[in-house]
Amino acid sequence: MLRLPTLFRLVAFAVLIAFLVQPQWFEPLLRPLVQENAPAIYNQGSLLHLTLLHLRTVAIATAGAIVVALALAILVTRSSGAEFLPLSRSLVNIGQTFPPVAVLALAVPIFGFGEKPTLIALFLYGLLPIFENALTGLTTLPPSIMEAARGTGMTGRQRLMKIELPLAMPVILAGIRLSVVISLATATIGSTVAARTLGEVIIAGLQSNNLAFVVQGGLIVAVLAVLIHDALQAAERSIGSRMGR
Repeated sequence: MLRLPTLFRLVAFAVLIAFLVQPQWFEPLLRPLVQENAPAIYNQGSLLHLTLLHLRTVAIATAGAIVVALALAILVTRSSGAEFLPLSRSLVNIGQTFPPVAVLALAVPIFGFGEKPTLIALFLYGLLPIFENALTGLTTLPPSIMEAARGTGMTGRQRLMKIELPLAMPVILAGIRLSVVISLATATIGSTVAARTLGEVIIAGLQSNNLAFVVQGGLIVAVLAVLIHDALQAAERSIGSRMGR
């Protein structure tokens, strides 16, 4: 039997899909938020298409952040790379030091308008939580397990791939979850530099004083963030229970 929170998530997912595919069904709910004769449903593009583009941008940026942050965490947790820990921390902190808007302003003159500046901003912004969680996961492994792995004659690469990364994966996933949720919200500002995201809906609402547009864009991003957050959290718990951590 489905638990109540799971049922709520399934209902939220079903309503989200219905809204993206047939938004006109929800027009009566949004009509009170607009002035007379103003459109209640975003009419300057497909909400489904914008949502998919928004998710694609977040996925590409997060994938890049995972590769770089995880590589740095692995490097600095090896004896040969431990001296690079302060430098690595400084590098991944760049995204948190500069606001995404500032990164966009710096990137546009170099890369032009469109998706590229947004990808750079999201990539830099997503590095820190993934790196710090990966570092924590790789440095808090049970010593007895690591000694047993060395005692069996496993090489450093074998220990990393078969012992360290699997055991650290729940903590690493927690960092990825945080990075994804941050990126989902932050990606909306990419529309200020002509990236195709759900920020288009919010900006169109602000420009035309149409509260319904703002609510649509904001709610879609919020529901996506909650659903993806819960899905990744469930994956963490599943992996953690299998690993006994």
